[in-house]
Amino acid sequence: MADERKTGNAGGAGQRTGGLLRRVLGRTGLEVSVLGFGTAPLGDLFALLDDATAVAAAERAFELGVNLLDTSPLYGRGLAEHRCGTALRRVPRDDIVVCTKVGRWMDPFHVPDDSAGFAGGQPHRAVVDYSYDGTMRAFEQSLQRLALPSIDVALIHDVDVWTHGDQIETRFKEAMDGAYRALDQLRREKVVKGIGVGVNESAMCVRFANAADIDAVLLAGRYSLLEQPALKDFLPLAEKKRIGVMLGGVFNSGILATGAVADAKYNYRPAPPEILERVRKIEEVCAAHGVALPVAAMQFALGHPAVASLVIGAVAPAEVTRNVAALTARVPAALWSDLKRERLLDAAAPVPA
Repeated sequence: MADERKTGNAGGAGQRTGGLLRRVLGRTGLEVSVLGFGTAPLGDLFALLDDATAVAAAERAFELGVNLLDTSPLYGRGLAEHRCGTALRRVPRDDIVVCTKVGRWMDPFHVPDDSAGFAGGQPHRAVVDYSYDGTMRAFEQSLQRLALPSIDVALIHDVDVWTHGDQIETRFKEAMDGAYRALDQLRREKVVKGIGVGVNESAMCVRFANAADIDAVLLAGRYSLLEQPALKDFLPLAEKKRIGVMLGGVFNSGILATGAVADAKYNYRPAPPEILERVRKIEEVCAAHGVALPVAAMQFALGHPAVASLVIGAVAPAEVTRNVAALTARVPAALWSDLKRERLLDAAAPVPA
């Protein structure tokens, strides 16, 4: 198999550092660990988290070879970025690939009008703004919170129907005319190494990939053990254009981690009956092979050659340790063939070797 560092291919074995494989993130040339550290929980997502535990979780990730840190101004309205900045000051800058997002800047003079699920966070109001000036303001604020002079990857955040509903066309145009132009300038000035989008829908990934010269995408929830819509539309395009793919939401916001329990969450809401039933069937196949459902979910998502890394959040060092262990657990090939035979997995979906 060709050396990924030379070919730029996201799939394959890659380099191993601290027990974790690394893959090249598309055309950026950046080598990222196959497990990234997602920091939405560090913004007090759903529950308050103390500073020491938050920073310790990030430090544990770095110790175990996780070198991709993904954050956003949205997470706790700047709190996650502040906490990430503390953790980053304790390691050499070049050791970590830092990814953050634009599309919201923080107004310190008005209290939040929507918590967006964050139990705590900074007492600032998030202003949605995909304009050129708004993007530059958001980016500068992120540099200050992270205490960095530059960012490795900057993504336009949440330009999707999930977030903006019937305003999506207005937001897409604003993002292309403003945010994309700003990030492209920062890339030319080498303030960022890669630019792209972070969204919840594969169709929006396709639109941006065709309309803009992007290097990377963070797609949440649309390529998982439960559902694979991105398999047909976006992932082939990502391979063709050499766009590096990071996957978030590989547990579909909870149900592939908890299983089909009574209060299981799917897309941040109670899972509907048909989703619960499908997950129960997937669990049965996994159990027959002695594989935990979250382990299968993580390893499946890494099987596609366009995927460079899984971005998974954690609120404590022990959770980070568990996630790393899941990627080294043995999964028999028969598990994937059984899931396909039961029509619980797309027959065309690539699986781990």
